[in-house]
Amino acid sequence: MPIHKEGWPFIALFAGMNLIAFLIAFWLGILLLPLTIWCVAFFRDPERAAPDAPGLIICPADGKLLPLVEAVPPEELGLGPTPRTRLSVFMNVFNVHVNRSPVSGTVIGKSYRPGKFFNASFDKASLFNERMSLRIRPAGESSEARDLAVVQIAGLLAQRIVCEVGPGQGVERGGRFGIIRFGSRVDVYLPPGCSVLAAPGTMVRAGETILARFG
Repeated sequence: MPIHKEGWPFIALFAGMNLIAFLIAFWLGILLLPLTIWCVAFFRDPERAAPDAPGLIICPADGKLLPLVEAVPPEELGLGPTPRTRLSVFMNVFNVHVNRSPVSGTVIGKSYRPGKFFNASFDKASLFNERMSLRIRPAGESSEARDLAVVQIAGLLAQRIVCEVGPGQGVERGGRFGIIRFGSRVDVYLPPGCSVLAAPGTMVRAGETILARFG
């Protein structure tokens, strides 16, 4: 199973503690073994094959699609004050936490904002929690009309948001761009005219599930 590079220090720590527990008492090592296995599973980074049909917007995270809302994108991205359709994916501690780009294109803007650590399933998490925001211009577009926002949001247990791309860099649909640990949320703010294809409440997969289609 492929493991994200962010995971190796934690896996080593958990495995070391588990080994010490076994040396102290076999039963103690057995007791802690599920935690070590969970740590390995948390940082798994499976290969995904993104749909290749034109005009699709793909899910950036594994988890549960929350109810759709109309909301203003993070102001630091410069997308204006008009509300857009926001699709939010809540990741629990058992989901894959590697994030993937919903479209192919170029990163136009990136901004980090510190904040609180409310439960990521709460709607207020989008407003008040620590976040990393990306503005992406789809490939082939020369104007901002179809720019969309992808926002990594820390959750109740999250300690670090990792975003590996920045302004001027290209991204590929379904390509990895970061990870959040340990339990979090990713929002996608759609440009006007998009058709939402995924149903709220369903389980979705990063890089595979189709969220929407450009109008």
